[in-house]
Amino acid sequence: MATITGETARAYNDLVEINKTAAKGYQEAAEGASSGELKANLSKLSQQRAQFASELTQHAQQFGINTEDGNTIEGLAADAAAAVHRGWINIKSAITGQDDSAILGECETGDATALQAYETALKSTELPSEARTVIQQQHGEILSAKNWITQQKAVSK
Repeated sequence: MATITGETARAYNDLVEINKTAAKGYQEAAEGASSGELKANLSKLSQQRAQFASELTQHAQQFGINTEDGNTIEGLAADAAAAVHRGWINIKSAITGQDDSAILGECETGDATALQAYETALKSTELPSEARTVIQQQHGEILSAKNWITQQKAVSK
């Protein structure tokens, strides 16, 4: 088994937090969307991100990392997680009094920031291959979702 470093633990903690935040953001987006089809798709993305957080948490536990213990110095200073939270927090303002295009725009911003966090984690030379595989797969699915959102946003204008 690979040696687990603070960098690996931080990557897991950040990505779990990012996905929990995205799950909430997508759920809020689904609740604010006017189209039934869009509501359903955003709700699915919310469930996907909750699943990603669960997967990462379980995987981290195999390495002895407790992702629920995010109150470490590293956890509190997690730039990536904070940026994603800021990206998703704007979803509330987009929902109140705006259209589906605005909501999709906020989802797009949240996913772009999440992708950056995944890419930062993947740049780590200390990431065990088992972790890299899971993170690469999730990155690909988030990229697909972001591309779908970009297409939907273009159609809804």
